Amino acid sequence: MKQISAYALAAALLATGASAEENGTSLMEEGAKLFFRGLMEEMEPALRELEGLAEDIEPALRSFAEEMGPALRELMAQVEDWSAYEPPVVLPNGDILLKRKQDAPPLDDLPPPEDGEIDI
Repeated sequence: MKQISAYALAAALLATGASAEENGTSLMEEGAKLFFRGLMEEMEPALRELEGLAEDIEPALRSFAEEMGPALRELMAQVEDWSAYEPPVVLPNGDILLKRKQDAPPLDDLPPPEDGEIDI
């Protein structure tokens, strides 16, 4: 009788352990779902505000693209390797300087400077 009760107790403990492992996985999944659901609920107002902001600035961006598109395409055609340049520098008067890096390869197809002209 003692052996039967010992087997029954061992079987019950093993079944409980396996059941806990199965529940642990589903509990983890449920916890992840709740976490992401809460995260989405917290982010929803900010995402709606961002969507409204995008709708507000869309006409200005379209206008900018229409006006500056040709000039930007021309600039992209002239500058072949952007990695050869330093970041742009804006001067107080509004001028923008694009400086070549010191270790950039020399440009072969440049015309020689005219008399009195200095490369900066």
